[in-house]
Amino acid sequence: MARLGAAVNVITTDGPGGRAGFTASAVTSVTDTPPTLLVCANRSNDSYPLLEANGVLCVNTLTPAQEHLSGRFAGMTDHTMDGRFEGHSWHTLETGSPVLDEAVVAFDCRITDQAEVGTHTVFFCEVEAIRTGDAHEGLIYYGRGYHAVKAEKK
Repeated sequence: MARLGAAVNVITTDGPGGRAGFTASAVTSVTDTPPTLLVCANRSNDSYPLLEANGVLCVNTLTPAQEHLSGRFAGMTDHTMDGRFEGHSWHTLETGSPVLDEAVVAFDCRITDQAEVGTHTVFFCEVEAIRTGDAHEGLIYYGRGYHAVKAEKK
């Protein structure tokens, strides 16, 4: 799996279950009509019960300058759940899930379906709002390391 490169995303949620977030690279587009993403979450993840209770999430795609957030939201630091959000600007769109200012793109979604596969739940998430950032560089995880990807101007 280390050779399957993917964008680095911080998945956030807020609602009756509380505010939470985790890092995920297992995110992909499913269809554009209706706009739907697939997000995979490990059921042992500390954010999982809150995500399931809230039924909403935001996929925040990170820039290279936000690489430090990957480890923070993956639980690889001593930050509390609330501490993961500190020091950065957040706002909301439609669902109330935190949207990271300066993310490459943020997809604000409602979970419409799910399936359990092994240790993970695959969430199918209908996009309710999109916010694009000004950054033209993305962050991918490949070969057990982070790499910046820059869009070519045409």
